[in-house]
Amino acid sequence: MHEMSLAVSIVELVSDKAQAAGARKVTAIELEVGRLSGLMVEALAFCFEAAARNTPAEGAELLIRELGGRGSCLACGHSFAVDSLLGQCPQCGGYAVETVQGRELKVLSLTVDE
Repeated sequence: MHEMSLAVSIVELVSDKAQAAGARKVTAIELEVGRLSGLMVEALAFCFEAAARNTPAEGAELLIRELGGRGSCLACGHSFAVDSLLGQCPQCGGYAVETVQGRELKVLSLTVDE
């Protein structure tokens, strides 16, 4: 389950940032997760709770904002919503589609108590 290794990495990242800022406790973390990233949001949230135990992030609220997929046709330049990594351009029918949004996993912000 790669969600656990990602949850551990997120906890380490935010804990390090909080400690560098002189904070003792992380109270909230805002993530951006693309729907094409292959992550199961529910599994990530579950794993985060386990990974955060006995760390400055224990008990932190995890806010996950999901991003839909977007593709851009390399043939005609049309931009459109996609729901998989293999998309077909609805304008020209081409399959040379670049995924430009939807694979993200970003820590957008964290809130701490000093």
